[in-house]
Amino acid sequence: MSELSVKHLLGIKYINEKDIQLIFETADHFKEIINRPIKKVPSLRDITIANLFFENSTRTRLSFELAEKRLSADVVNFSAASSSVKKGETLIDTANNILAMKVDMIVMRHPNPGAGVFLSKHIDASIVNAGDGAHEHPTQALLDSYSIRERLGDVAGKKVVIVGDILHSRVALSNIYALKLQGAEVMVCGPKTLIPKYIGELGVTIETDLKKALQWCDVANMLRVQNERMDISYFPSTREYSQQYGVTKQLLTSLNKEIVIMHPGPINRGVEITSEVADSKQAIILDQVENGVAIRMAVMYLLASKIK
Repeated sequence: MSELSVKHLLGIKYINEKDIQLIFETADHFKEIINRPIKKVPSLRDITIANLFFENSTRTRLSFELAEKRLSADVVNFSAASSSVKKGETLIDTANNILAMKVDMIVMRHPNPGAGVFLSKHIDASIVNAGDGAHEHPTQALLDSYSIRERLGDVAGKKVVIVGDILHSRVALSNIYALKLQGAEVMVCGPKTLIPKYIGELGVTIETDLKKALQWCDVANMLRVQNERMDISYFPSTREYSQQYGVTKQLLTSLNKEIVIMHPGPINRGVEITSEVADSKQAIILDQVENGVAIRMAVMYLLASKIK
């Protein structure tokens, strides 16, 4: 069996195109399993996985937990979102305490960019980054690409626009890396205040006019505005934002083609996307959720094969 080129999944930045394809092929296999009446396989029966969430998360944590249970792993949940575990030293102490319980793999979400990389240098367990600050969210980017591949047959050559709050989004950065690795063309679209200065260096096009962006793309990945990460106001009002950057059925109908609509969730219905669009046939939002479990199973299964 081929194996991943890395011991941890810290970010898309650290993996290559072969890794992505291997994860996708493995996810195909697991997707077939999770659609059977008996959804469990004993693949990780001897592996203990700790979920360390230093930031609130519902969907990602549930998705990882379900993936771990489908693989028959032993699971330990540690939620530090409400505690004061914020400093580097405490992070190592926390991890070491958990490792003393003989844990093989850590799935971690942390508010500080680079927390996973930092931890990987100090402990032996395999680490999966479930989101580090506004930096990366690799499994989300993988499930997004996987969902595009499932709907359109391939990612290479496709035109994908990421719309919205690019500045505060770890999903945007991981998606740009993943899509570029697979040969897609990428554009970002949003208010100038929400597009970081360095983004052009990543080989993406910048567009501030939503209609032009949608006219150009095959796929639009709609991000929510991350109000919880904003300490200042980046646009006049939510109403004005949604008038300029919200996707409505009317807007989609006005295009001369049909595009695929994605959203990493949670959706702010009526802001970046209307309910009519979210629930339409063009949206693959629920497919992304289902694919998330298969992708996370694939990632943990492939990393675990390097532990034994």
